[in-house]
Amino acid sequence: MALRETADQIFPELAQNQRNFLLAGGAGLVVSAVGYATNPEQFFPAYLLAYMLVLGLSLGALAFTMIHQLTGGAWGVVARQSLGAATRVLPYLTVLFVPIILGMPYLYEWTHADVVAHDEILQGKAAYLNTTFFIVRAAFYFAVWNGLAFVLNKWSKEQDETANPALPLRMQRLSAGGLLLYAFTMTFASFDWIMSRDPHWFSTIYGALIMVGQGLITLAFQIIILTWLARRKPMSDALTTTYLHDLANLMFGFTVLWAYMSFSQYLIIWSGNLPEEITWYLDRMQGGWTALGVTLVIFHFAAPFFLLLMRGIKQNRGLVRKVAMLVIVARVLDLFWLIAPEKTHEGGAISLMQAISWQDVVVPVALFSLWIGFYMQQLRQRPLLPVNDPQFEDALGPALAHAHNAGAAH
Repeated sequence: MALRETADQIFPELAQNQRNFLLAGGAGLVVSAVGYATNPEQFFPAYLLAYMLVLGLSLGALAFTMIHQLTGGAWGVVARQSLGAATRVLPYLTVLFVPIILGMPYLYEWTHADVVAHDEILQGKAAYLNTTFFIVRAAFYFAVWNGLAFVLNKWSKEQDETANPALPLRMQRLSAGGLLLYAFTMTFASFDWIMSRDPHWFSTIYGALIMVGQGLITLAFQIIILTWLARRKPMSDALTTTYLHDLANLMFGFTVLWAYMSFSQYLIIWSGNLPEEITWYLDRMQGGWTALGVTLVIFHFAAPFFLLLMRGIKQNRGLVRKVAMLVIVARVLDLFWLIAPEKTHEGGAISLMQAISWQDVVVPVALFSLWIGFYMQQLRQRPLLPVNDPQFEDALGPALAHAHNAGAAH
């Protein structure tokens, strides 16, 4: 077992899988272009949903990479290379943000001067909610995220190649400030890109709720990909039932945290009963939206909560992978719940049937396929395990340590 072999050497089929996903994503974008040409009012909300979905996969991975640098833990050693590959997709996501800028008139009513001229609230927020400042802020967010990902991946690769003892402390120090920067930028990005879809409404917990969702979908995806990689050595030896159990417990914890934050936001706003706040929920309690809300309660919280209480599921690769797939589907529904409802020209809320379209399926599938293709491209380039991680031998046990030493001797 050569621990220094790249994922491409261990899984030669990754190259074909990468091409298949990129082709599927490209075909999906071609079909999506038809939707854009025929109905841009539905295309751009669908694109925003898809974009926030795949952005969460990369930013959640960046956050967990930094968390692991600060806290340690064997689960992070097992997942570190996979998390790093997900963060290296961020440059592609930066480019894929351009359609959101182009679609701002379809996404945000505050971009329309005639609407702002007749709305005192929007006039009061115009210093913040304007097109130029929106783009400047987005450029800053991406600069921070790409900068953190670039430096952490650069040092991680250097550590794998040289075992430089100074690098772990550098990565810890960067991660301490990086986590604060991630929380700050993602909070405002969530305000800008999703919450300002309804510029009269606000919630101070909104950014934290989005970040928890990113953590949840990242854990779900990592469980899926790691259990797939565990079909062969060295990941089959590294991903023990203990570490799989740890990852499933983290997913369980984030499921509970998402439910707690979502209910807390609802309870505080509902009990306050202020017109500028409560209408956001009232819009989601009519026109079929209630059914989607109940679906989220069941499949985003109740089902994964009870399933992940069972040790047998958390330690079974096939079963926990199915729960992770359920979580990803639930995340798509949650983003649709957050993004799709909007006002009609008469001021009332559109119904669920008015909001949903085939583009809400095709566009997310297209971007998700592209993201996986880019992810596989990055995953192929490095070994599956960080052999020079300071915790490597303690975390992954005598068997892998012995294999590593034997490979180094040769």
